[in-house]
Amino acid sequence: MFSLNVPLSPGVDRLATDLHPKLKGFDTVRERRTLVCKRFGVDDVRDPDDDAGATPTKDDVLDRLRGRLGRPLAEIDPFEVAVTGVDVFDVPASGSRPVVYLTVESEGLVRLHRRLCAAFGAVEGIEGDDYVPHVTLARGGNPEPGAVAGVVDAAFEPIRWRVHALDVWDPEFREVAATIEL
Repeated sequence: MFSLNVPLSPGVDRLATDLHPKLKGFDTVRERRTLVCKRFGVDDVRDPDDDAGATPTKDDVLDRLRGRLGRPLAEIDPFEVAVTGVDVFDVPASGSRPVVYLTVESEGLVRLHRRLCAAFGAVEGIEGDDYVPHVTLARGGNPEPGAVAGVVDAAFEPIRWRVHALDVWDPEFREVAATIEL
């Protein structure tokens, strides 16, 4: 499943590095962090004229996705984003729990997400009305007593930046496959 992600400010990585020692006991501590705007399934990038048995190349899939993103992104201007705190999903929509994450505030990002959901549909349970913009720090495991509260209570100045481009994330190669300027 490809995703359209917001490039993170270097300040977000510095903050995550500062918080890293407080994340002991989690099964997974994210070293690569992302801010997902929208996920895309196979049907979102499938060409209806393809043969049923044909497997499109990665470049074909990216070209189709970029083409389909053209209209919903056409009138989107750069927008502001801010990381303002730390919170926890005690019962996440999927995967192991708890999930500790950086909270993200951005009216522009939420509007863009809604526009993309209108064009592509929403992934049930995590998109549309259930969308919570965030940057996951760690998840699962058996954190030390008070570890979650220690991270959630971390004090820091909000990290603000302006988004001028979005990245298409390739889950197979775990890398940015394309960048789309706003």
